[in-house]
Amino acid sequence: MKYLEVAKWEFLEKVKSKAFIISLIVMPVIMVLFGVLPGLLASKPDDKTTTIGVIDETGQIINRLSERLDEKYKLPDGRPNYMIRNLQEEGTPEEQRTRAVRMVTEKKVEGYFHIPASAFDSGKVEYRAENVGNFRVGERFARTIEEVIVEYRLKDQGLNPELVRKLMKGIDVRSIKVSEKGEEKESGFLETFFSAYIVIMMLMFLVLTSGQLLIRSVVEEKSNRVIEVLLSSCSARDLMVGKILGLSGLGILQMAIWGVIGLGIALKTGANLFALENLALSGVYLLLGYLLYSAIFVAAGSPVTTEQEAQQITSYVSLFLVFPIVLAMPAMQNPDSPLIRILSFIPLLTPAFMVMRIPIQMPPLWEILTTIGLLIVSSVLMMWIAGKIFRTAILVYGKRPTIRELLRWVRAA
Repeated sequence: MKYLEVAKWEFLEKVKSKAFIISLIVMPVIMVLFGVLPGLLASKPDDKTTTIGVIDETGQIINRLSERLDEKYKLPDGRPNYMIRNLQEEGTPEEQRTRAVRMVTEKKVEGYFHIPASAFDSGKVEYRAENVGNFRVGERFARTIEEVIVEYRLKDQGLNPELVRKLMKGIDVRSIKVSEKGEEKESGFLETFFSAYIVIMMLMFLVLTSGQLLIRSVVEEKSNRVIEVLLSSCSARDLMVGKILGLSGLGILQMAIWGVIGLGIALKTGANLFALENLALSGVYLLLGYLLYSAIFVAAGSPVTTEQEAQQITSYVSLFLVFPIVLAMPAMQNPDSPLIRILSFIPLLTPAFMVMRIPIQMPPLWEILTTIGLLIVSSVLMMWIAGKIFRTAILVYGKRPTIRELLRWVRAA
């Protein structure tokens, strides 16, 4: 049972380190900054009225545009969100545009819209500003100008624009998920997406953090020749299993703390971003996937002798974790497509694709049992291979072994 002593030592040494304590705080902050803050900033309402110029060569759109903008967009204090400034002054169209550009550069207007006389037929409008990346202004004005032009087109055809708008009022569609047993549950896009996305990100962080610690620990002990002292008191297998268990416990503790924090925030805000009925099955794939990747890190990391080589190994393995995220949207749209189902049976991709499919549309029972069995066999086989390589590689210094040498170590008794 010496591997338990190794596991205990690895766990206690790392859990008391400043790096682990800092990561508990820094990583959630980084996730919030990169995941939540951009959305909050994008949805933050304006705090002052924005002046937008308009050159309306039709002479009919600007007044109606101003009225519709006042109706639709207000600041939190009730003031109009936008103020329209009529730039249709005397002079040729070229002179009007020159004056409008000068007003933009002098900060008298945020930008200006040029509505040509042919706008009713062509539907083409131009917007000029120093900052054309302000999607909120561009999108709101484009939609409102389109509504005004459509109203005039309807009037020309003898139709009542108000009646048409009432008849074309948007429909609120509720998404109800139906299980194989016929049970119904209201489920929106966010709950479905985050149920898969959260587990995939947990697997990625768990594998990367624990994998890096595992490789770094072996490299450090090899460079300090501590590994020889450790092997004098325990076998290579005990050392390998102990390191995996100890660092696995560290990663799971980290995930558990983040999970409790996330659950607390979700309960506090009333957000429903995870389907709890899928938690147990997703946890099985998470655990088996982690064991498989841990064995890969041991097998690939034990021959290395420098920190640079360890970082290269980590980056190569992490590509298999990033790939499912790239295909997240296609998988959500069609989880039963032949491509997604085939990728689900590749052991390195199985955990991510299965936890992605489960909350969207539960795969058939035979697929679940087959993929779980495949992961178990792959993990056991990879652990056996990792043990063979680890036993010899931890005492090898200098030149990195070739693929042929690694295969010889695996075939050795």
